[in-house]
Amino acid sequence: MGGRASSASKNKWIAKAYDRINLTVPKGDKDRLQAHAEARGESVNGFIKRAISETMERDNADLGAAEGRAEAKEEGT
Repeated sequence: MGGRASSASKNKWIAKAYDRINLTVPKGDKDRLQAHAEARGESVNGFIKRAISETMERDNADLGAAEGRAEAKEEGT
C-alpha cells in the first residue's frame, strides 16, 4: 500500500472541496466541446471553467463601463 488514496477517500475530499454543476447540452455539442478543448490542450472541464471566468470578467467590465457612463451623464446634467 504505497500511500495511494482510495477512490472513496478521493471522492469524499472532492465532495468536501468542490461544488458540482451538471451541464446538459444538445446532442453533438459534447463532441464539439471536447474537440475544441483538446485543440487547445485543455480538458472539457478546464475549458468550461475558463469560458465562464472570461465571460464573467467581460460582463463585469461592461457593467463597470456602463455604470461609469451613467455617473458621467448624471454629473453632466
